[in-house]
Amino acid sequence: MKKTALFPGSFDPYTKGHHDIVLRSLNLFDEVIIAIGYNSAKKNRYFEIEMMVEKISSLYAGNERVKVLVYNELTTSFAKKQGAQFLIRGLRNTIDFEYENTISQMNRNLNPELETVFLITSPQYANVSSTIIREVHRYQGDVSNYLPYRL
Repeated sequence: MKKTALFPGSFDPYTKGHHDIVLRSLNLFDEVIIAIGYNSAKKNRYFEIEMMVEKISSLYAGNERVKVLVYNELTTSFAKKQGAQFLIRGLRNTIDFEYENTISQMNRNLNPELETVFLITSPQYANVSSTIIREVHRYQGDVSNYLPYRL
């Protein structure tokens, strides 16, 4: 049976840390769907979703095992529609774990067949967060070392 994993997030922006998680996930799963979601807790995106789809898709051009999709519904519902049996979540620290663990428990209640897989961030990306990247970019700082594409 084909193992499909959904990697959900707002990806505002998609960082080298995210890219690293996807590349490592390809060692575990047959297909990885990068699912760019609309997060109701984040009212306004900094980077346009269409631009992120384009940038992320270009990274995996020619790799049939990676898809980039946009969704606006419960992650568990979207995963089921896509035939995903797994959710991928990257963890940088214990704070991420506490937050992600709570979400994974709710997802498990909503869809008991969906398993969350936590991957620990590679050390060189542990200090990289989309929030920090947005702030640096907002004030014209150089973020090129943190993104796997050019803005």
